[in-house]
Amino acid sequence: MLKKYLFIVFVCLGSQSFAQEHTFKIPDTLLSKDFDYIFDRIEEFGSDSTKQSLYLKLFLLKAKSEKNFEEMVNGYKNYLHYSSDNLKLVYSDSMIFVARQSKNNSLIGSAYLSKGIVYYGRKEHKKALDNYLIANDYISRTTDNYLIYKVKYTIGHIKYYLGFYYEAIALFRECIAYFENEDVRGYLNSIHSLGLCYNRIGNFGLCSDINKKGLAEGKRLSERAMDSYFIHSEGINQYSLKNYREAINHINYSLSVIKEKEDFANEAVGYFYIGKSYWQLNEQEVALPYFKKVVNIIEAKNYVRPDLRENYELMINYYKSKDNLSLQLYYIQKLLKVDNILDRRYQYLSNKIHKEYDTKKLLHDKRSIENLLNKRKYNDLILGLVIGLLFISLLFLSYRNIRNKRIYRQKYEELMSKGKTPRVEAKQMNNIIADINQDKVKLLLRQLEKFEKENKFLEKDLTSVKLAATFDSNAKYLSKVIYHYREKKFVDYINDLKVDYLISLLQKDKLYRNYTNKALAEEVGFSSTQRFANAFFTRTGMPVSFFIQELKKEETTNLDKTDGVNFH
Repeated sequence: MLKKYLFIVFVCLGSQSFAQEHTFKIPDTLLSKDFDYIFDRIEEFGSDSTKQSLYLKLFLLKAKSEKNFEEMVNGYKNYLHYSSDNLKLVYSDSMIFVARQSKNNSLIGSAYLSKGIVYYGRKEHKKALDNYLIANDYISRTTDNYLIYKVKYTIGHIKYYLGFYYEAIALFRECIAYFENEDVRGYLNSIHSLGLCYNRIGNFGLCSDINKKGLAEGKRLSERAMDSYFIHSEGINQYSLKNYREAINHINYSLSVIKEKEDFANEAVGYFYIGKSYWQLNEQEVALPYFKKVVNIIEAKNYVRPDLRENYELMINYYKSKDNLSLQLYYIQKLLKVDNILDRRYQYLSNKIHKEYDTKKLLHDKRSIENLLNKRKYNDLILGLVIGLLFISLLFLSYRNIRNKRIYRQKYEELMSKGKTPRVEAKQMNNIIADINQDKVKLLLRQLEKFEKENKFLEKDLTSVKLAATFDSNAKYLSKVIYHYREKKFVDYINDLKVDYLISLLQKDKLYRNYTNKALAEEVGFSSTQRFANAFFTRTGMPVSFFIQELKKEETTNLDKTDGVNFH
């Protein structure tokens, strides 16, 4: 039956694709546009599905007309990104089909990696792992080390969630060794994941050491985005060490950033361990609201993992001790649903989970309580409780939606209030550059100041080697001076100068506010639109489009005020 259904879907989609290709003619004005331009339009019309669908179609058909396999894969990836959940697997299969035609191992591997990510998002971890392993088979035949270790990292996480902690540890150690000198965020993420694994196998001392290392490395590398996650991990570890107050303090400290990032999974885990800590301190009344927050997140996000099962068991025990039959039944029913989800999603783990309330006992208790409730006519009370919980959930979701809308605006106001980023003042020499003559350091600093004032950082494809040559120095010395006196790596230093210059340009000259991302990227010397967009977001905490939109709003507001004054 399943094969017959898949065949019908394939035929329908194939017919639709054939019809589209033969009825949709690419206008000559768009045919000459490059793929970056079309991709920008796809992103620009995110809120207009009709226009966006035309550019999605244009991207794919242009790639097909040019027989460009890489862009064909990207075309299907665009569809995957903007399609509904029930079509994502269809488009990922199309990516694989085209990639296999190219006979390019990197393309084939990345296509299977995309399919694995789709399954991971559907919480079908076994299928995700299967596709990651296929991706690894193809990518391992290439020389693309970054892609190779990205696959290792994703497989490590699947193994972690399936309970294969020792296998995950081996993979994360490899990732740490590679990413240390290649990708700061990948390096810190791998360290964090390794710490989680050590906690799971009961090596709490090593877990603490790893968390301390992660915080120290983040500080050393000037990348603090992972700090809250290391603190969150250490809070869970302190619970395992029975330091319950420490656990509460660590997790509470980390949750503000985690909630801001909308990381509902770690938010739920944090509430769970705060609740368990209060429970162990015999403060059950304080623990209960945290357990309820976990339930709300699980239901709102349709997310659950094996260790959160205990959350329901503790709530059932609590209401049993209070002789509250209605709420006892309520959470037993929810636990039965959770067990059903876990059995389907975590097949490898289902036999490992310690179930204080096995299914037979739960069903027996459920029937007994239902009989008691029928005798006591508690049906109306249960209905009221359900409505109340739904109302609280709606309030919570509404509040979070409003809060999220304010985040970008706050970052914009912070940026506008502090104005242009000040130059970092020269500091005393330390061990980092002790091997450079002080006169050379001073000369390099003067050259850097002139370089910045004359806006020579706008040159495209500028490297440390090129700049060092113009300074009659070498790249190693130059990078050390920049890192010490500008507190940044060379690439970040150049990117931030370009972004600061563009911000000033957009504020002074409104003509640039109508430029595309590609045009703006070229204006300040970025080699690609994506690199420009990433650099701008890293520097400001908001997309380019939002920043320009807010500038235009302020311009309109100022004009209205001026008109009002003239009128009077």
